Amino acid sequence: MTLLEYRIFHAVVQQGSFARAAQVMHITPSAISHAIGSLEEAYGFSLFIRNRGGVSLTNNGEAIYPFIRQVLAADDVLCQTIDDFRGVQRGTVRIGAFDSVCISWLPEIVTEYKTRFPGVEIEIHQGTYADVINWVKTGVVDIGFLSTESTQELAIQPLYRDQLMCIVPKGFHTKRPGIITPDEMKSETFVVQGDAVDADVQAFLAKYHFSVHASCRVNDDLATIALVESGFGICILPALILERYHGNVDICSIEPLEYREFGIAAQNPHMLSPAVRQMAQQIEHYARRKRLEMLATNRDFDPAPRF
Repeated sequence: MTLLEYRIFHAVVQQGSFARAAQVMHITPSAISHAIGSLEEAYGFSLFIRNRGGVSLTNNGEAIYPFIRQVLAADDVLCQTIDDFRGVQRGTVRIGAFDSVCISWLPEIVTEYKTRFPGVEIEIHQGTYADVINWVKTGVVDIGFLSTESTQELAIQPLYRDQLMCIVPKGFHTKRPGIITPDEMKSETFVVQGDAVDADVQAFLAKYHFSVHASCRVNDDLATIALVESGFGICILPALILERYHGNVDICSIEPLEYREFGIAAQNPHMLSPAVRQMAQQIEHYARRKRLEMLATNRDFDPAPRF
């Protein structure tokens, strides 16, 4: 068993066929078949189910794949560390993130990072909190953005407190214009998202003992706003989402102020490659700048995380 065989195994999984993996790795299909055959002989079981459309992992193949990814990630860390000692800036950084960070933060973060380290490749994986947790644990991503409500046992570096807002149909009446209380919300129908998407809102609802009547359950922020716009109910969303998503709705501050807290998580924060460590620092600097900007515009809300 060699690193090359592991990389071939990984390429076959990613590409879904021996032929496409051969193209990506610039080797012959017979070399791909030989490497996979060697692994299967060494392990004593089949790794792939072959069919006309390509290949898919067997149950045993799925079970060992996360460990092979961890081996490859450790080798990447070693190679990048050696390059760092030599003054060479290269490597790959894989980031997992939920919608609002992908839209509002990552474009600027990645642009600034690529200006400093043009030789480093960036991969972005967008998904739910549950997706990001799984990606971090299995090595699909090096670091992941997560809410502190959703991290499970992963270590997280809190970065930012994001105010929760109530999105209501245009012309919706509250006792005080632009402000809504939990008591005012309790009689309303909600458009809600699943726990894997919106752990922070679920925590808010539990905190105030809501018995939610939900007209719609969706997994997308834009769909949530669109349904509120169409009169299906009200919803609660973090302010960061609303920086880019605009609809014909009204936005109310919740009183007392509520928030979600999020940051970056890693499977082993002490084993980050130089490129990933530099990205983590870039993200921390960006979050600090965003906190200062928020304080300058909204003195009533402190975006600094609670350590």
